[in-house]
Amino acid sequence: MVLTGRLVLLALLGVVPVILFPGATSILLWAALLAAVTAVDLSLAASPRRVGIVRELPDGVRLGEECRSALVLRNDTRRPLRARVREAWQPSAGAVDPEQSVLVPPGESRRMGVLLRPGRRGILRVETVTIRGAGPLGVAARQVTVTAPGALRVLPPFASKRHLPSKLRRLRELDGRSAVQIRGAGTEFDSLRDYVRGDDVRSIDWRATARRRDTVVRTWRPERDRRVVVVLDTSRTSAARVLDEPRLDTGIEAALLLSVLAERGGDKVHFLAFDRRLRARVDSTAKGNLLGSLVAAMAPLEAELIEADWSRLPAQVRAASPHRSLVVLLTSLDSGAVEEGLLPALPGLTERHVVVVASVRDPRLEEMAADRSTAAATFRAAAAERALLDRAAVADQLRLVGAEVVDAVPAELPPLLADTYIRLKAAGRL
Repeated sequence: MVLTGRLVLLALLGVVPVILFPGATSILLWAALLAAVTAVDLSLAASPRRVGIVRELPDGVRLGEECRSALVLRNDTRRPLRARVREAWQPSAGAVDPEQSVLVPPGESRRMGVLLRPGRRGILRVETVTIRGAGPLGVAARQVTVTAPGALRVLPPFASKRHLPSKLRRLRELDGRSAVQIRGAGTEFDSLRDYVRGDDVRSIDWRATARRRDTVVRTWRPERDRRVVVVLDTSRTSAARVLDEPRLDTGIEAALLLSVLAERGGDKVHFLAFDRRLRARVDSTAKGNLLGSLVAAMAPLEAELIEADWSRLPAQVRAASPHRSLVVLLTSLDSGAVEEGLLPALPGLTERHVVVVASVRDPRLEEMAADRSTAAATFRAAAAERALLDRAAVADQLRLVGAEVVDAVPAELPPLLADTYIRLKAAGRL
C-alpha cells in the first residue's frame, strides 16, 4: 500500500474540526474517517498484480540514435486501472520519460512508450516494471514490481563510415592501374578454349572435350583476392579512455572501416576479438551481410581486466586463415604490455604474414609536452615527453621484427589504417 499526497492534505483538513472541537474524541473520529476512506479507496482500486505486460523493443540501435521501448498493459480486472508505471532502465540507457501515468479500462490494453537515448555501446537490460494502481479517490494506491525482462543491443556508431567513399575510389583507381591478367598458372578457373600445340596436356578438360568432340583446355587466372585478419585486443589496456572514449571503441571504429573496405575491395576478411581467449569471430566467407555481422558481434564486447596472452595469437590467426594474410593488430603501445607479451610472439607472425600494429595515441600528450608556462606544467611536459619517447621506442622495436606501425589520435586512426592497407596492396605486399 502507498499513501498519496491527497491523504496528507485530507489529514491537514482535520486540523479545523480539532480546533473547533478540541479533545481526543474529535482526533480519533477524524483518524477513523481517514482510515475508512483509505480502505474504501484501496478496495475500489484495480489490482496491479492482474495486469498483463508485453514488452516490445527494437532489434538494435546505433550509439547516438534514439529509439522507443514500448509496454503493452492489459487490464484483466473489472475495475479501471489508474496507474503510474515506471520502467527500471539502467542510467546508461538514457530513458527520457521512464515514469508515466496511464488509464486502462477493464478488459482493454494500452501502450506506453519510453524514449531511449543510449549513452554507451553494449547490451542494455531492463528487468522490472513497477505499477502503482490508485483508487478512484486517489488517497491510496496498490504497488507491485513485476518482472518484465528486456534487452536492447546498442551497436557501434561507425562514424568513420564517412571515409569509406574516398577510400573505395582509391581502391578502384588502384585496380585500374593493375594488370588485368597476371602471368602465371594461377588457381582460379577462367574459361575454356580450343587446344593448340604447346598447351600443357594436364589442362585438358576431358568432359568438355567429349561433349564438343574437339580437344578443349581450361584457362586459369591468378587469385585476385587476398585475406585480411583483423585482431581486436580486448584485454585490460583496451579499457583506458582516450578523449573520453575507451580504446576498445576506437579500435572497433578502425576495424569496421578496414573490414568493410577490404571486403568491398574483393578480399576475404576475418575479424577476431581476443585477449586470453577468443571473444568474437566474424568471417566474410560466411553467408550474410559482413557489416551487419560485425556490428552485431562487436556490440556486446567489453574490455576484460586481464592481461592478453599473445602466445596464443598465431594459432588463432592460423585457424582463421592458413594462407599468407595481412594481419592487423589493434592494441596498445604501452611499453610493458608490448615488450613482455606481444614482441616475443610477433616474429612467428611476421615470418608468414604481413603484420600491421595499430594503436590509438592520446593527443593530450602533445598538448602537455608543448606547455611549459609554469613549473608544474614543465614537469607535466617532461612526463609527456617521456611517454612519447617510450611509444616511439616500442614502435621502433616492432618495426625491427618486421611489423608496420600505425600510431594516431582517435579521429585519425581509422583513415590512416585504411591508407596503410591501400598502400600495402598497391605495393603488392598482400
